[in-house]
Amino acid sequence: QVQLVESGGGLVQAGGSLRLSCVASGSFRRVNTMGWYRQVPGKQRELVATISISDSTNYADSVKGRFTISRDNAKNTVYLQMNSLKPEDTAVYYCNIRWPYSYSEYWGQGTQVTVSS
Repeated sequence: QVQLVESGGGLVQAGGSLRLSCVASGSFRRVNTMGWYRQVPGKQRELVATISISDSTNYADSVKGRFTISRDNAKNTVYLQMNSLKPEDTAVYYCNIRWPYSYSEYWGQGTQVTVSS
């Protein structure tokens, strides 16, 4: 079993910054991909960014140039630095971990990010 605990969400004005953190605990294979997804009411959860164990990253077009994903493998932690935030970034942000050649994945409980105009 794997547990993911997110932190760092909150309320910020447009143009501001937030940093999300997600710590993974439990027993799991080291070769994994961690990522951030977000969801607003009435819409499907969408990809924000992912990062592999080798630091290969992938971003949604809507956040490229504004968000940066990183990870600290020694701490089993993934970060999402969010700059130049926009009201449309308002959502619940979820942390995810998954493994290659496996259908297994785990989700965190989510952290609310609200950007006021």
